[in-house]
Amino acid sequence: MRRYLSLWWEVLGLSWRSTPGYTAGTLGVIAVSVVSVAAVGLTMRATLDATARGSSETALIGAAGVALAYALTLVIQDLTNDCVGTVADRTGRLGLHPLVHRDINSVEGLEHLERSDFLDRVSIVRRSTGLIARSAWNALLSLSNLLKLLLTVVLLGSVHPLLLVLIPLAAVPVWCNHRGQLFVQRAEVAGAESYRLQQHLFETVASAEGGKEVRVAGAADRLIGLQEQAWDEAVRIRFRARVSAALWNAAGWAVFVAAFAGAIALVVYRAATGAGGVGDLALTVMMAVSLRQTMQSTVAATVEAAGSRRVVEPYLWLRAYVRAQRARAVTAGPPPTALRRGISLDRVDFTYPGTDRRALDGVTAELPAGAVVAVVGEYGSGKTTLVKLLLSLYAPDSGSIRLDGADLAGVSVKAWRERCSAVFQDFGRFHTRFGVTVGLGDLSRIDDTDALRGAVHAADAGDLVERLPEGMDSQLGRELGGTDLSEGQWQRTALARGSMRGDPLFFVLDEPTASLDAHSEEAIFRRYMERARVYGARTGAVTVVVSHRFSTVAGADLILVMDRGRITESGGHRELLARGGTYAELYGLQARAYAPGAAG
Repeated sequence: MRRYLSLWWEVLGLSWRSTPGYTAGTLGVIAVSVVSVAAVGLTMRATLDATARGSSETALIGAAGVALAYALTLVIQDLTNDCVGTVADRTGRLGLHPLVHRDINSVEGLEHLERSDFLDRVSIVRRSTGLIARSAWNALLSLSNLLKLLLTVVLLGSVHPLLLVLIPLAAVPVWCNHRGQLFVQRAEVAGAESYRLQQHLFETVASAEGGKEVRVAGAADRLIGLQEQAWDEAVRIRFRARVSAALWNAAGWAVFVAAFAGAIALVVYRAATGAGGVGDLALTVMMAVSLRQTMQSTVAATVEAAGSRRVVEPYLWLRAYVRAQRARAVTAGPPPTALRRGISLDRVDFTYPGTDRRALDGVTAELPAGAVVAVVGEYGSGKTTLVKLLLSLYAPDSGSIRLDGADLAGVSVKAWRERCSAVFQDFGRFHTRFGVTVGLGDLSRIDDTDALRGAVHAADAGDLVERLPEGMDSQLGRELGGTDLSEGQWQRTALARGSMRGDPLFFVLDEPTASLDAHSEEAIFRRYMERARVYGARTGAVTVVVSHRFSTVAGADLILVMDRGRITESGGHRELLARGGTYAELYGLQARAYAPGAAG
């Protein structure tokens, strides 16, 4: 319970910061709703007692008070729902949603983004931030309803003590609903994977990117069938849970309705026998009706609060996971200002979460300062995994990575990445202005026109910028009313982004030209090799080039050949050819395949 109270207090504070006007107004409406409950009953009793005494003037004033209090109750009831819904939605979208994304991205590595238990909860939370915010307001509504119940207790007790039995019996529906909602909460997590699968299949069929292959292959019906199966599975799990919750709800209300009927019978009997006044009868009826309405509101708020457990629990789990990951981060220092010896790997092992096959197996290598190092091998050999560990996107399971002899694990991840620059094969396609898309490669220079132009030139993307309707200020992304780029143009944009930093210690080119033609590839590689030499002379930067095209890496100072997570050969181009091993064999195969007159 302490976790929930802490979260609700935090959400209300976030609500005040995000929408202070809406928050103050909603708090005021809830406060007035508490007062209005007692006002109806008290003015009704005063009116009837005055009528019985023959005091017409007092009776008229009381009648006006009854009308005003009752009208206020009706207005406040609708207004409360509207205000709470609005402020919760705004808080969820403007406050909680950005916090969720910051939490996801504050974890230094990538392991959590490949864990199904993490992704299941992210799937729930991302679409439910409004519900999480509303859970805090439901807690406030439950508190206001408790105050209404206390007022009802005082007023009913003044008529007859036996009527107080309605109060504990009124809690039965609340408890039963709480019990039933536990089934719903568990079902939400249990069905999250099926929900994510059907969402992925739907987006695959409906998106422009996936739609091309789906239509050419005629696979739409098959994929839609799989999507329906996944959706049916998610719905089946949730439906069974909701049926169980409905049965518990019905049982709770049956108990309270029986007690309510008995209370009304008692009051009518007392009035008929002269044991109570007409005003007492009216007050009891009004309080009983108010009690029913208050309990309905309490149950509704409690049901929503209990129902919100299905989204609050995943959110609390995410927060606890993120805190635990942050706590694991050791106090780290900065990287060196320049590399003198280079980067070394000593018996590095690594296995991806959820698998039992090592992606890296006892990798040992020396990457000299200022060197251009090529990493080659067949698909799945561990090339990209090696780069990810060097960029601190993952930590080795065993072994160590060292910068000039200092363990990379003791270096601030944030500070290390600020001295790294990378272009990946699976590069990002950021639908912003072109200049912003490139400038994201170095936020400190995102508005530096000269730096942007230099990065564009390095990627040989000048012609691309000239063809854009508004040059650097052109919006990218057709669905946002901007310009759509081809695969090769997106890759040039990524190359430009990777060239924004002027003094990296570690420069990565992971299959950077896979979507470009041979002529463009050669020109860009030549330019980037020149850039790597400049970095090497300036800071001792190590440049790692990952490529499956052997012709592009022949000029590297050191070539590492990988196979099944291990480095099987290392050396210079001529040395490896003379050795006649795997590198020489693969190089020869590619040379013959791309030679003039080759088949194809």
